Order: sequence, then structure tokens, then C-alpha cells
Amino acid sequence: MSALPPDAASEAEYYLGRGDPVAQTVIAEFPVRIPVSTKKAKQQPPQQIIDEFWAKFTTKAPGKATTVIPSNRYAERAARRSNKPAGTTAQASYEEAAAICKAKVAKIVKECRRVNQKYRDPHFDLELDLKWGDHDTLNSLTNISEDPPSTFHPKGVKRVTDIFDVPKFFIDGPTANDVRQGRDGDCWLLAALCTLSNKPSLIERVCVARDEQVGVYGFVFHRDGEWYSEIIDDKLFLTKPDFDESVLERMLWESIERVDPEEQYRKAYQSGSGALYFAQCEHANETWLPLLEKAYAKAHGDYQAIEGGFTGEGIEDLTGGVTTELYSTDILDKEHFWKEELMKVNDEFLFGCSTGMWGIGRGERKGIVELHAYSVMRAVEIDGQRLVLLKNPWGQGEWKGPWSDGSKEWTAEWLTKLNHRFGDDGSFWISYDDLLRKYQAFDRTRLFGADWKVTSIWTTVSVPWTLDYHDSYFTFSLAKMGPVVLVLSQLDDRYYRGLEGQYRFELNFRLHKKGQEDYVVRSIAPYRQTRSVNVELELEAGEYTVLMKVNATRNLDLLPIEEVIRKYALDRRDKLVAVGMSYVFIPFLILLLYIEL
Repeated sequence: MSALPPDAASEAEYYLGRGDPVAQTVIAEFPVRIPVSTKKAKQQPPQQIIDEFWAKFTTKAPGKATTVIPSNRYAERAARRSNKPAGTTAQASYEEAAAICKAKVAKIVKECRRVNQKYRDPHFDLELDLKWGDHDTLNSLTNISEDPPSTFHPKGVKRVTDIFDVPKFFIDGPTANDVRQGRDGDCWLLAALCTLSNKPSLIERVCVARDEQVGVYGFVFHRDGEWYSEIIDDKLFLTKPDFDESVLERMLWESIERVDPEEQYRKAYQSGSGALYFAQCEHANETWLPLLEKAYAKAHGDYQAIEGGFTGEGIEDLTGGVTTELYSTDILDKEHFWKEELMKVNDEFLFGCSTGMWGIGRGERKGIVELHAYSVMRAVEIDGQRLVLLKNPWGQGEWKGPWSDGSKEWTAEWLTKLNHRFGDDGSFWISYDDLLRKYQAFDRTRLFGADWKVTSIWTTVSVPWTLDYHDSYFTFSLAKMGPVVLVLSQLDDRYYRGLEGQYRFELNFRLHKKGQEDYVVRSIAPYRQTRSVNVELELEAGEYTVLMKVNATRNLDLLPIEEVIRKYALDRRDKLVAVGMSYVFIPFLILLLYIEL
């Protein structure tokens, strides 16, 4: 992707520098049966087999990401409109998506009022899904032989107006203290929301439109370089079933409470935030968090799809920022990291952090939970002390070392200086030195305002047999020197869980300036996050080339895509089709270039 300042001589030129144009994917409908030839296949070199295989799925022109979804009239129409990219402000895509979202909500409200009905989302109906036992809104497709037992067991579904006595979307605005994680393993997303709450209006920008009487809510999320809208109704999962459906508990309540057992049961088990199965706000009548979580789950297909992730990727999806993964052991200059990065939290950057090693279980390090996401809320330097305020999205569980609640470091003066109160609310202070010792991974997300310009272009590539830089490449030109953020990204496979295939792709790139033999900069391979790689630097005016490298690693324990299709074609056909609408089969890359104006 390339962004150019307003006084640029011309738009960036984009082309793929090989004789054959690099492709763009168009996926056909999924077959239920795949015919098997009885002829013995002729032996071919491995690279030829790979090239011929990819050729079946490619067309001859790059364009926007909308042209890679399965063949349907919407995708075809979008593909016809795909042209060469033009630079816009970093906020232009958001403004377009927000306008579309508001229009959708207004149309639904008008129709619902005409027929005197609340809105029921036909594409993500929690109530019907639970009653019929399909659980398509709960469970993803899987690419393993046997589906694991479901970890989600909600017992009821009700509308917001039936759960909350006096429901309000925001009560004194969205804050980190509102956030309480439910039974979904999406601490990374909730940590991202805690982080966003530090900067005014960021969460409000995601919650674009609503009509609480009709029960319709519109949100926008950033996906694969662009903003998209998502509309939901106001139904939410509950931990307890309705009174009439709870046979044993109904009999118990009828024996104890003879005046109005049904109403007493409702107040105890199906009323207020505490009745919700998934995420909930601290206030008994606040609703923004469970509804935003539901919209995010719907965007990805189901609640299981948003289990497990990285705080930085959650912040990207909610802000359109760019995340860099940092490890504490890799920091060269800790003084620079403190002054030029952490001290700019909630300004240029947002931060999340975590600790623990994958695959060895979860434990605690003086109260810090391993393999769990935390938000960086503040960083201060007072009287020679460097302190960082962190937030646990569970709403409880805190650090137990120096500067923890009740530790010897606290005095009345320090409590006043930091405006801190003791209590197990998940918020705690930790020294900078202990932060680097106890937390291994930091997600630093750069935010882009109206003073940044951005341009993007998508393309597909085949993965070579040998690991080397691809013979396809991107070029762009800059009219003047300035700060640049260059990103190479693949599509987010969280949107098509179960259809990822057997391969895991890792990206790298090098940037070359025209006329110079050596490269200017190259990306650093991330430890965990493989969705994208990026570099930030000052670039001189001139013409540049981006060389790409894609490394594919195969996992034979996972099912091939055709086996997943056979597995679900009959029993979960509707779910398969829904996921297939977001499905992409071959490596599809986007180049983004952000330039500060």
C-alpha cells in the first residue's frame, strides 16, 4: 500500500514486475463430491505441479480484496469496479463504512416501525440457534478429524430490554472499569477495548449507530486494510434458562417462593449484567460491551472464532492502526523504549502485553497470569520512579510484587499523586523494571489520524518450492521525504475458521531504492503474530521496490480443505456456506504504505 502527500507529482505507480501478471483469486462454489480419475498420473517436477495447481485459482489482474471472496453477484460487481488504487486519508475508509452502517440501521428501523416489530437478525439469530441446537453462532468449523466438545453451554437467550431493568448503552462513557470477561476466551479483544478506552472517542467510533427501542445496533471493524460494517439485533446469551424450561429449579422456586416464583427467579438469574453468558459491563444496566462483543463474533462467524488472539491485532481491528510485536529481551535501548515509546501511550501508540510460553500450560507469576492479555493504561515518571498502570480484563487478579495494592511502597502521598485506590478490580501499578522482567511480549499499535495518507493494493502469489524472494514485486514513488509505515499483510484467516487448510504462511519483505544495490530496510519476522509484517522509517523522495518472501509450513495433523467440505456438507451446510463467503484458498497479500502529510 502507498500513501502520497497532496503535493506529490503523481500517484504511486503499482505493477508486478514479472513477465506474467500476478493473479487475483476467484473461488468457485464448493463441490460436495470430487471425482477421482482412474488413470495413473504422469510424473511431473514438484514445482510444475505447484504452479499448475495455483493457476487454476487465479485471474490475471490485481485489485481489491473484495474480488477474492467466493463467486457471487456481490463479489462480481465489486470486482468490476476494482481499479488502480488512489491515495486517500487514513480515515476515508472509516467514514465510508460508517455512512453505510448508519444507512443500514436507518433502513432497518424504518421497516421495523412500519410492521411494528423489533429487529430479528436472520443471519445471526441466537434464539433460534440455541432452540434448534445448531450452535452455528457458537461453534466454528474445525479442520481436525473429530470436533472437540463444545466449551460453550448458554442456557437462555433474551433481548436487552428483557434482561436489563433500565438498559443504557453507555453510562458515563465506555471505560476500562466497565470490562468484565465472560466465558469466551477473548481476553485479547477485551484487553484491546480496555486500551482503547484511554483515548477519547475510540470506542464510540466503533459503535456507529443504534436504535435501542427497535433493538438494532451497527458497528464497524477494520479488516484486511478496509473498514466494514456489521449489524446485529439485541439478543444476548444467558447463563440460566427461562423459568418454564428449568424443571428442577422451577420446582424448587415454587416450593420456596409461593407468591411469584417466576418473577423472583428472573430477578435472581436473568436480570442485569451478571446474567449474561459472555462479556458484561460492571454496571448492572450498561450494555455496550456485550453488544460490541456479539457484533465482533458475528463478523468472524461465531463466538468460538474469537477465542485466543493478540491484543495488538484486536487494537488493529478496532482502530485501523498498525501493530509491531516487541519482545522485552530484544529491546536494545531500554531508556529509548521508555521515553520514545511507552511514555507516548494513548498518544501515538496503544500498548498491550502478555507473558508465558505456548504449549506448557498456564500458571501465575506473582499474580500475573501466563498466556493472558493485559492492557497498558498509563506510564508515568514521578520523583525518579518509572511506573506503569496495567489492567486485567477479568476485572480481578493483580500483580503481587512491589507497587501492588497494599505493598510497602505506597504512602498517602503516592496514592494521591497516582490517583489510585486499593481493591481487586484488575488495575495495578508495576515498576518499569518489573514490567520488562515479568512480561515478555508487547504489542505496540501506531494510530493514524487525518494527517496520514494511505494507499493499498492486493495481489496473489504462488509459493515457490525453495524459500526465496518472489519474482513478483510492488513499486511505489515518493515526491518528498517523510515518515513512512510500510505493511505487508495476508488475509485474516480468523474470518474463515476451519477452511484455513494445512498451510501456515509467514511473510517477509525487503525495500530497495531504485539505483541502489543494497536494500534500504527489511522486515523482522515476528515471534507469534503472522498476519502482517511492517517497518517504520523516514524515506527520501524517489522510486522504491518491495520484494516479498512467503514461507509455507504444512501441518499434516490438519485436514485438507476438501476433507473439511465433505465433513460438513450435509450436517452444517448453512454454516459451511457462511464461512465460505469469507474463504480464500491461496496466499493473498496486501501492500500498504502510510505517509504522514
